[in-house]
Amino acid sequence: MAKDIYMKEQATLGDGRVADAVRGHWADTLLPAWVRPYARLSRLERPIGWWLLLWPCLWSLTLAVSVTDADNLPPIERILWYGLAFWLGAVAMRGAGCTYNDIVDQDIDEMVERTRSRPLPSHQVSRRHAWAWLIAQLLIGLFVLLQFNNYTIWLGFASLSVVAIYPFMKRITHWPQLVLGLAFSWGALVGWTAITGQLAPAPALMYLGAIVWTIGYDTIYAHQDKEDDVMIGVKSTALLFAENTRGWLSLFYAVMVLCMLSCFWLSGVSWPAFVGLVIAALHMGWQIWKLDIGNAGQCLALFRSNSQIGWIIFAGLLASIWL
Repeated sequence: MAKDIYMKEQATLGDGRVADAVRGHWADTLLPAWVRPYARLSRLERPIGWWLLLWPCLWSLTLAVSVTDADNLPPIERILWYGLAFWLGAVAMRGAGCTYNDIVDQDIDEMVERTRSRPLPSHQVSRRHAWAWLIAQLLIGLFVLLQFNNYTIWLGFASLSVVAIYPFMKRITHWPQLVLGLAFSWGALVGWTAITGQLAPAPALMYLGAIVWTIGYDTIYAHQDKEDDVMIGVKSTALLFAENTRGWLSLFYAVMVLCMLSCFWLSGVSWPAFVGLVIAALHMGWQIWKLDIGNAGQCLALFRSNSQIGWIIFAGLLASIWL
């Protein structure tokens, strides 16, 4: 049925590509044509989203492996095994989150030039099929979650309440980026508990650091849409901070570095983790120096560059296991 609906609608919608999607991605070239709208709902052609969701998981996982002897697996095997599970969970849950967000925001997306070509507002996918696709992705996420210990399972379920309210926040507060940070940073907790079976101050500090990091990079991202946001009456930190964005970013990134520094010191990791953090801090400083809030293309590029911060911190933590 989904295939028939797609073929009928494509007669009037051209190739169905989303205006702000990555061009030439395999999701738009290799997948069967009738599957592509569902891939677009999940933003498969924009992996930066699941990378940013995955990084706190990998940081916390690697930190826990470096300071504990939780099982008999060698460190690298533990990181590969749990890391693969977190990767699959991040892709599925990021896709589910995007699908849910598009269902909630269909009326808003129809009014914004950058988003009106998304599958729901452009009628490539019906709401009923979008809900079915959402449930399918949630089931994949549930399968991954059930591979962990009971503490992590319940902790994972607890994150759903934050995910559920996020799409509504831009209608009532200028701080939807804070709620996004609460959701996107949850991996800083579950990465640790997957290894240890309990929480501790170190992952809590990492969680706080990841939250303010998320507020920072998503504020940069939100500057792309500020004119449309004003027109349709939704809120963001980009609108709240406006010309003071650099100062706020300096604050958020400084708090992020301080939280991560405290996390590393408290957990007792070795020096490569601190070196990675210093390099990441320099990268954040470069973002602030480079930022032009009036240049949408540059804002998108700087937003995407935050995955480099993820790699840098991860590499430092990984090296700290053996050095």
